[in-house]
Amino acid sequence: MSISTLRRSARETVSGLPPGFWWLWLSTLVNRTGAFVLTFLSLYLTLELGHSAWFAGLVVALHGLGGVAGSPLGGVLTDRWGRRPTMITMHLAAAACAGALAFVTSAWGIATAVLLMGAAMQAVRPPINATIADMVPAHDVRRAYSLNYWALNLGFAIASLGGGAAAFLGYRTLFLVDAVATVLCAVIVFLRLPETRPAPRSGPQAPTEYAAEEKVSTLTVLRDAPFRTLVLLNLLVCLVFTAPWIGLPLTMADQGLSASSYGAVIAVNGVVIVGFQLLVNKFTDKRSPVLLLVLSSLLFGLGTGATALAGSSVAFAATVVVWTVGEMIHVPTNAAATARLAPEHARGRYQGVMGMSWAVAGFVAPVLAGAIVDGPGPDVLWAATAAIGVLAAAGYATRLRKALAEDEDVVAAPVPVPGPVPSPAPAPVVVKGGDAEDSPVRT
Repeated sequence: MSISTLRRSARETVSGLPPGFWWLWLSTLVNRTGAFVLTFLSLYLTLELGHSAWFAGLVVALHGLGGVAGSPLGGVLTDRWGRRPTMITMHLAAAACAGALAFVTSAWGIATAVLLMGAAMQAVRPPINATIADMVPAHDVRRAYSLNYWALNLGFAIASLGGGAAAFLGYRTLFLVDAVATVLCAVIVFLRLPETRPAPRSGPQAPTEYAAEEKVSTLTVLRDAPFRTLVLLNLLVCLVFTAPWIGLPLTMADQGLSASSYGAVIAVNGVVIVGFQLLVNKFTDKRSPVLLLVLSSLLFGLGTGATALAGSSVAFAATVVVWTVGEMIHVPTNAAATARLAPEHARGRYQGVMGMSWAVAGFVAPVLAGAIVDGPGPDVLWAATAAIGVLAAAGYATRLRKALAEDEDVVAAPVPVPGPVPSPAPAPVVVKGGDAEDSPVRT
């Protein structure tokens, strides 16, 4: 592939998106570039404060537990309060928690700050995803989610380099930098990002209709059959995706490989995403979301399952490459499918429920992975992740093919444009996702 071809592909990948999206993209990059708390929290707790590894693991788990509550909260606020104020408030709350960790030293204080920080960080994701769905044309939504995910990982890769700075500046200074970066992110949203929440409908029956929309709850969203299936299948994929972050270092240590070997292997994940996300975007553009979700699930299962067969750092790195490609395909495709199945007035709630599946997996998977490695052994863990990946792929292929295919047809249907000749106009196409009969919140 020539340089000119790569440049043309890059231009096509980033062109045609509204300016507001790029301000949101910049805020994501700034936020993740300063994301030092989670990266170095366990080291800070054990090396700096002298806590046990068990306590450090518990605190990290509390961050995930906070996200379980924060995600649906963020979804409700996104729809009721607005995308922009929810983002600003939750960014500032996360910044306050990061700043507090630089000064709080008691075990209860640290645990509380991390729990609240997990809730705030997860609560900001529904308004971000809903804003992208609001401002980006339907045919570009998946590409926009891919670009935002690329910014997230690019920022994380930059933040990871802060490990060297920790030796000179200290962990507390890094936590303060995290707080400042998060405040700056909120400032970008405040100054440059418009509110995109759909306005109340006009017309004689507008108050009644809008009141009905406001009554949508998390339980109402879960009664949407196609979306509920999407959430449950995503939970399975998230369990597979989270397992290597706990099971891989334990498996490599069991084979006599050093911690530095694990660091080099897991770094492959970030390198592949930063280096190849735009190329993957080009491959996935315009392809069936069901096909991509099936493919990503199989790649997750294949990559994690092959870990049981690896015996060297190079082999382990190869398995990371496989499931990382699955990650690059799955994350934006799943986010776009969520936006597509959600009605306009409930986009925040839908994204909040979907985010909750990620948070639940982030809390449950580390506990299960550790228990399996300590019990039956690593081979059982990787066999289980392979089986779950195949099960998720089968679920996407059999349970969501109709819902997402029908939704694609609706999005692709042309909206009639009135011509100069006066004639009866065709009925307008209303873009809604999924099966209307299966969802009580369809309008």
